[in-house]
This record gives sequence, C-alpha cells and structure tokens, in this order.
Amino acid sequence: MQRLIIITFVAALVAAFFGFGLNDYLTLEQLKNSQAQFDHWLTELPVLVPAVYFIIYVVVTALSLPGAAIMTLAGGALFGLGQGLLLVSFASSVGATLAFLVSRFVLRDSVQKRFGERLKTINRGIEHDGAFYLFTLRLVPLFPFFVINLVMGVTRLKTWTFYWVSQVGMLGGTAVYVNAGTQLADIDSVSGIFSLELILSFALLGIFPWIAKGIVRMVQRRRAYKGWSKPRQFDRNLVVIGGGAGGLVSSYIAATVKAKVTLVEAHKMGGDCLNYGCVPSKALIKSAKVAHQMRHADHYGLNAQQPTFSFRTVMERIHKVIKEVEPHDSVERYTGLGVDVVQGYATIVDPWTVDIALNDGGTQRLTTRSIVIAAGAEPLVPELPGLDDVGYVTSDTLWDTFAKLDEPPKRLIVLGGGPIGSELSHAFARLGSKVSQIERGERILAKEDDEVSDIAREAMMADGVEVLTRHEALRCERDGGEKVLVVKHQGEEKRIPFDQVLVAVGRKARLTGYGLEQLGIRTERTVVTNEYLETLYPNIYAAGDVAGPYQFTHTAAHMAWYAAVNALFGQFKRFKVDYSVIPWTTFLDPEIARVGISEADAKAQEIDYEVTRFELAELDRAIADSTTTGFIKVLTPKGKDKILGVVIVGTEASNLMAEFILAMRHGLGLNKILGTIHTYPTLAEANKYTAGEWKKAHKPEAVLKWLEKFHTWRRGGDR
Repeated sequence: MQRLIIITFVAALVAAFFGFGLNDYLTLEQLKNSQAQFDHWLTELPVLVPAVYFIIYVVVTALSLPGAAIMTLAGGALFGLGQGLLLVSFASSVGATLAFLVSRFVLRDSVQKRFGERLKTINRGIEHDGAFYLFTLRLVPLFPFFVINLVMGVTRLKTWTFYWVSQVGMLGGTAVYVNAGTQLADIDSVSGIFSLELILSFALLGIFPWIAKGIVRMVQRRRAYKGWSKPRQFDRNLVVIGGGAGGLVSSYIAATVKAKVTLVEAHKMGGDCLNYGCVPSKALIKSAKVAHQMRHADHYGLNAQQPTFSFRTVMERIHKVIKEVEPHDSVERYTGLGVDVVQGYATIVDPWTVDIALNDGGTQRLTTRSIVIAAGAEPLVPELPGLDDVGYVTSDTLWDTFAKLDEPPKRLIVLGGGPIGSELSHAFARLGSKVSQIERGERILAKEDDEVSDIAREAMMADGVEVLTRHEALRCERDGGEKVLVVKHQGEEKRIPFDQVLVAVGRKARLTGYGLEQLGIRTERTVVTNEYLETLYPNIYAAGDVAGPYQFTHTAAHMAWYAAVNALFGQFKRFKVDYSVIPWTTFLDPEIARVGISEADAKAQEIDYEVTRFELAELDRAIADSTTTGFIKVLTPKGKDKILGVVIVGTEASNLMAEFILAMRHGLGLNKILGTIHTYPTLAEANKYTAGEWKKAHKPEAVLKWLEKFHTWRRGGDR
C-alpha cells in the first residue's frame, strides 16, 4: 500500500510538471530571458530566493525530471561561482539521494526477487567496491546522473555511501556547469559547455578510483610486510604445504607451467581422502552393499542368503584398494611431473621462507616467492567426559584399528548425524553391527531438505540402524566390564552399552604447527582469506579444507587452481574463487546428491522459484533394476528453465548429477537437456524426463487450442 501511494504521488508530480508546462521554464533561452528578473528577486529577497532555488533543484533531481543542467547553469548565473557551487552541490546530492531512495523502495525488492540469482555477482561487487564504482560514474559526465540514481537504488549500496560519494564525485562536473553559468551570455547551447578535451579529462579522472584502489592495495601490502626482510633471490616460485587434494593440484599446476615448486608432506601423500576418507569409506560401502544384496537376492528372483565373511578380509580389501589408488598421488608420480616432493614438517618462518624438518632427521630451508597452505582438516573430537577412558575411533583411525578385528563391532555407537556418520553407520549395520547413531539435532543430514533427511533415516533404519535424534551425549562410563554411553533425551538420561564408539561429529581445519601464529595470520574456524584466497600476506594463500567453506575433495582441487594461478601470476591478473556450482553426495543407499540451492535456501533468499519433480518409480530402467526409491527435484525461477538447484535421491544419484552440474556451469537450461538424446534404457533418462515434466507444466495452452482448431479444419470439420 505504501509503495502504491509513493508511486501515485511521484507520478502526479511528474504529470503536473509537464501538464502545467513547467518544463518550458527550464530551457537555456528562458533562463537568459529571465536573468534580469531573477537578479531583481535576489536583491529583494536574498535568503528566500536561494532557499526556493535549493528546494526546486532537489525536487527536479529527486523526480529525475529534465532540466537539472539548466538549474545548474542558473546557480552560476544567479549566485556566482562560490555560492552557486555550494547550493548546487548539496541540492544535487540530496535530490539524487531521494531519487535513489524512491527507486530502492519501489523497485529493489521486486528486481532482486526476480533477478536475484543473476545479480549475485553485481551485489558482491557493490558490497566490496560499490563506492569505487559509483565514484567512477560520478566523475564522468557522459553518464546520465538520473540513470545512475535509479540503477544504484536497486542494488545493496548503503544510503550514506551513495550520498557522500555523490557529493564528492559530482563536484567536478558541477563546478564546470556552475562556472559556465556565470558566463551565461556567452553560452549558445548546453552541449557546448563540454569540449572534447574536457570530456577526455573527466574520463581520465574517472579511472582515479581504480588507481586509488591500487595504491591502497600497495599500502596494505607494505603494511603487512613491515618488519620483514624480503630476499633478493628465491629458491622456489612456489612452496606448497600439504599433499592432499589441494596441495597436489596446486603443485601440479605450478609444475605444468614450468614453475619451480616444492610440495611438503609430513605423512602420507594423497591426504585424508585417499588414506582415511573417500577411498576407504567407498570401498567399505561397496562391501556392505554386496552383503545387503545377498540378504535380499529374492528381490531379483534368486535365493536370499545370509552372507558369511571374514571382517579382517573385508578390511584387507579396503587397504588393497588404497594401495591400488596410491600411485596416482605418489611421490614418484609427482616427481616425474616436475614437482620437488619433500617428506617432512614445514614451518613458515617469514612470508618468503619455509623451514622443513625432514622425516629422515635433517633440515632444509627454502625461500619462495609464494606459499600455498593446503594442510587439510582432521576429525573434531568433542570434550565428552570419559571418552578417553573407554577409547574411541574416528573416521581417520578406524581403518587401522578395525583391521585387527576378526568381525565387525557387535555394538557400535556412532556420534554424529552428518554425511560421514550416516555413511559409516549404514555400512556397518549392513555388515552386521548393531549400530546406534546419536545426533543432538532434530534430524540427520540437517543441510538437506526435510524430506531428504526423512528418506535417509528410513533407509538406514530399514537396515538396522537405530537413529537417535534429539539425543545429547553426556558422558562415557565403565559399568563393570561394559562400556556405556549416557545420553539425554527429552530431559531423561538413557544408558546405551557399546563395544566401540566412532566419533564423527565433524572435521576441523589444521591451523597449528606450521607457523601461522608467529606470522599473525588470522584464523577462525579456518585460515581467513579474501576472495582471491590470499591471507594477511598477499603471497601466502590457503586452499582446501584448511580454508573452507566446503570440506570436499573436489572443492579443494577447485580452490587449488585459484590459489596456484593467483600465486604464480597474480601480479598480472587475479581470479576470485568461484563457489557458484558446488556439488556433493552422501553415499547412502539410496545416494543423496545435490548441487545449487535447496528449497530452504530459496525461501531464505526470497527467490520466486518453482519445483519440477520426477519419481524414479516411473523410470523403466529403475523398474528393471528394482531401484525405484527416489526422485529428481529441480528448482527453477518461475516460468523459466534456468536451473537454480537440483536434488537427486536414488541409485547412482552422484553420476546422474553430472549432467545438471554441466548445465548449471555453462548456463544450459532444462530445454537443452530435454533436447539431448539419452540412451534407452538407462537411469540417465530420468534427467530428460525431469526436463519433460517442466516442459509439460509450461506448455502453451493458447497455441495448443489453436492447433486443435487447425487440425479439425484440416480434417474437414468436427469428425
């Protein structure tokens, strides 16, 4: 209602302005003819005339009416350069700010709601560099100021920033017009005020903010390096700390472009993913899935049977899988690629120097132009009373600890309802453990939509996992010879006996042990970086789990490209890390894959979206494979086929997602997927059928009615 009142009021004022012919007064000819009368009024009313002039100028500017240039000339003609410049400068800034506010109130919400996804980059740019952008536009008179007012109003630029930048930025152009007004008799046209030379001068002046930004960056660099002595020569172009995904990709890129690079790894090459995470857990999940299929072979017309196996053999297979993948990340491979691989502990002693305590007992000191920190993350272990006394494993240590067991733990408690805890709970339950999964929150997989969490919970419970949400772990105890976890649920304590407890409540970045504290590099939950992955020191970068915000192997590799390229070529061109299309999968059965925003995200961001859904129960291949549980859900803007986010629940969800990731990355919509041939019968057809559901919901009803009439006519009438 308020918005409608303001629109009506502004429209009425604009209509009145033109309806009463007030625009005829704001011409150069009228100004010249009326100058003597204005001078007389100013002599008679020296306070009132400037005040009325100020108000009229504000109104004209606020309503974006034509005539601001004539009003500015009038300021010089009436009041002279000094007083005229003072009046015009403040009146124009106040009026521009009012126009800015009207645009914001009337247009911003609808524009941001409709084009929010497209405006993300612009919003981020305005948030960080809005003053620079506006200052540049204000300095160059070629840009219509009223357009700038309205456009800036729909951004997230702060009102005070808009006002003071406008006040300063418009001063130069205002001074030229006001000064020209003092010589009114010599002016034949408004366009003649600015010569080509003057316009070019202002255009050059317009790059001043960027020069200033460069100067500020240079000052910040000098301040950061104050007290440090930079070497004249360097042993390396790049030193990378950590041999996980982030470190491997960073060093690989450096070697590819023929930079001299050293990769320092204290423990195992390949990092957490190869040795403790992705690779061993997926090998375990596969064994567990086969055991599950044996129990349910009757679903496929075969005789179901209880699997018999040696758990030690299962664990041996997992370690064999690690060994088979290991050469891909080995010292030998990377040495062959041109990377100097050093086994030891690295400590950054100054922004260009790294000391390495070698695993063989020696030491090595390297100077380097740039450093990439890719130290990864480690399991987070809560301060749970009695935990150390009863003993525990994490997702890192279970592979060696459980490898010594002849059978899986009979009673296993898993602390944590995230992806790691859920995957391992499901796998061990399928291998015969009695698993109790403890989650303090309302549901497991809390980052997924509610229905997805519910499907995961049902699938796990169907395979024997006792999923205990809203249960808070209080302490661990020994009761005689038995280990017990005490939890609280709905205000009451409950005791759960167990043989092993697996801690999977999350992972934390490795922030200590390699010199960050001594250098004053900020850390919070991760190493603090800017959008270029630079730390406090512009030549020291961080990538992967140690820098966040995502703890995925593929994200670490993605970040590593930006870190390495910026470290090696940042003096010429820097790249902001792009997190716009980040996929992930939780490898339960059914798998849960996601990319882009969820429905909860869309609601939080006030995006006007719609959902297209396809049930796998309708897919021929899923029916043939007896894998009909699940669906594909795609979020798009209302009436458009652009993909904002996708959730896939089902067999091979991680592989099905690849097509949507490609489409989102390259701006392809559902119509393109619909127009792509998919082999029959495959699970991948589900992607095409989802696109078909979107198309069906947006079929042109009016056109179809006319086509029906056309075909009736072609048959010769109603037959």
